[in-house]
Amino acid sequence: MKVTVTHNEKQYSTDLTKGADISIAITTNEPTVNAYYAHPVSMEPYTQGDWIGEVSKGGSVNYRNISFNPHGNGTHTECVGHIDETIHSVNQHFKQFHMVAQLVSVSPNKLDNGDYVIEKQQLESLMKGETEGVIIRTLPNGIDKKARNYSGQNPAYLDSGAVQFLVENGCKHLVLDLPSVDRESDEGRLLGHKAFWTFPENPRMECTITELAYIPTDVKDGLFLLNLQVAPFENDAAPSRPVLYPLSEE
Repeated sequence: MKVTVTHNEKQYSTDLTKGADISIAITTNEPTVNAYYAHPVSMEPYTQGDWIGEVSKGGSVNYRNISFNPHGNGTHTECVGHIDETIHSVNQHFKQFHMVAQLVSVSPNKLDNGDYVIEKQQLESLMKGETEGVIIRTLPNGIDKKARNYSGQNPAYLDSGAVQFLVENGCKHLVLDLPSVDRESDEGRLLGHKAFWTFPENPRMECTITELAYIPTDVKDGLFLLNLQVAPFENDAAPSRPVLYPLSEE
């Protein structure tokens, strides 16, 4: 099923049967991705008296209670409510489910303190015009990202100047294969989050950050139609499934 998209006064087409799912599932299987010391996902059958919600144990249906943390147990999309004292709901503020997005691959720079950081000049050299969506894939891009325990490892992050550049370049929806735009432990400064949402001066309520994605190596850098599917949780963040459809200029 082909559709046509107009971007920067040019016509592009894509095939909606050719989507690439770049999410990491929330699962009880081990090993799986983990960030910020999130408790492991649990899925337990509901019980009431002698009745159990698990067919393999004699129940009529599978009916499970699920416990997880959207920020640490898989791909998730968050809004400004993540850093505001008011827990704004991503379900209420995110309404743009399709957008043109650029995928760029970048090797974070190693700083003198040992941190690995994506800096402004790197993104400036990679970005080709403005798009409302930006997907950043870090290199190297091992499949182990889908099962990596990032907790306490000080993973790579974005310099706040790089985030500011993205905002100035029209980015409203940022997708990363990292646990956060900010350093794992930064004494609560959250400079990247604040730069992205222009918080607190002029919060960009409709804008989102999606973290802990995984972009397979066979998905090449370039322009895509991004379908950002976000579960309808009334919370600052919710599990999500970003799907990429490659765009070809007509």
